[in-house]
Amino acid sequence: MNHPVTEALWLFSQQYIAAWQSRHGSLPESDLYEGLASPCVVKETDRGVQWQPVKRNDHADLSKIEAGMEIRLCEEAHAYFSSQFSGDMSARLDDLRFELVQVWNDDDFVRLQENLIGHLVTQRRRKLNPTLFIGTTDAELEVISLSNLTGEVILETLGTDKHTVLAPSLAEFLSLIKPDLDEQASFTA
Repeated sequence: MNHPVTEALWLFSQQYIAAWQSRHGSLPESDLYEGLASPCVVKETDRGVQWQPVKRNDHADLSKIEAGMEIRLCEEAHAYFSSQFSGDMSARLDDLRFELVQVWNDDDFVRLQENLIGHLVTQRRRKLNPTLFIGTTDAELEVISLSNLTGEVILETLGTDKHTVLAPSLAEFLSLIKPDLDEQASFTA
């Protein structure tokens, strides 16, 4: 899929790989992915799995969410979640540190869709505008989300309409963020 979001996500992924290699001298490595098959797996080590993002060749989209929720999701959401397999990647925007939610394998894509449906159901019950989370923060009730109505990327307080706009579009957001490999970060890649 040739989409500005797909291109921006791939570019950030390559920046993340380069930053990791510069700091650690290897591909990203995590014990979170041990025993989980993925096209991302390069090799297993005594410290975990070394991985790298891989572009998806097959067609994947969020049409099951659309059908189940009777909602049309913005094109950016389809592009973001369907363009690659990858481990989650730690990032920052100014002082805001977070982890980009990624899809590790096909089973993970199914789980992601179930979680997004749960998120949308909660929003519908509370009469909130629909959003799709794309990142987690160390604050339990704050997530980075894509507004399905405006296309803006927001820092959202779950269960409320409280939010802060971080970028006017997902492609712009992805171009603004930087890899965050600070050893003091609460996230591990």
